[in-house]
Amino acid sequence: MYRFLLTPRWWGINVFVLLAIPFCVFMGSWQLSRFEGRVHDQREATEQAASDRHETARPLARMLPVDKRTSGRRVTATGRYGKQLLVPGRQLDDRSGFYVLTLLRTPSGSSLPVVRGWLPGDADPAKAPAAPRGEVTVTGALQAPETPGDNGVSAQGGLPAGQTAAISTGSLVNLVPDRLYAAWITLDRADSGMKAVPATAPDGTGLDLKAFQNLGYTGEWFVFAGFTVFMWFRLLRREVEFARDAALGLAPEQEQQGPEQREQEQQGRAEDPESTSAPAGT
Repeated sequence: MYRFLLTPRWWGINVFVLLAIPFCVFMGSWQLSRFEGRVHDQREATEQAASDRHETARPLARMLPVDKRTSGRRVTATGRYGKQLLVPGRQLDDRSGFYVLTLLRTPSGSSLPVVRGWLPGDADPAKAPAAPRGEVTVTGALQAPETPGDNGVSAQGGLPAGQTAAISTGSLVNLVPDRLYAAWITLDRADSGMKAVPATAPDGTGLDLKAFQNLGYTGEWFVFAGFTVFMWFRLLRREVEFARDAALGLAPEQEQQGPEQREQEQQGRAEDPESTSAPAGT
């Protein structure tokens, strides 16, 4: 009854199933490991942020370049404030507002973007308090340059003069003549009645859309593996039922033929239509 499993057609089906199932399971496990890795990074970033609030601030130069290890760490820098910009469209405590960003010219000659605080409403230079004069020392959380269009950062262009959509070297280099650090900080304590902006987790460590995409892909690959097994059993059951009916003489003569024989017969009729259209007795 199971002789059909030795036919070339079923050899091909079996080989495909034996290769497809492990592949689907491997891909599903890999996507799951990606999701678990992001969960682990998120947990570490949260624990790091909690410990960073109590650690002693370190000099900026010792914490560069910014990476997953240094992002969010407290740093200190000394210099004089220069040009001030506004960063519109930023959410804080479920309210829309803008950041007040001021460049801090350090003794090295490079300028460090400093988010001095957040204010609600539309970005308006008249609302933004002026930066302190003279030499200042600032302390805040170190942050990596933002990527426009990612993690809620606007990619909007054509903003009014004095505004930037993203806090990054690529965005600021066209607005200021300063040589810039590939980093920025958000102050622990905001200036002049503004609200302090909390540090954000490094890219790739949060439970963002990409993380849940990994989880969704995990489910899809395991569903594909299950569907492959289901279809194999369904084909097997159909062939077994057909063979049983044929052995009991319950199927028409054409159905008692194997799938390959029926296909060959249909092709032969298609190539010689006169054999099926000629009237009997001629």
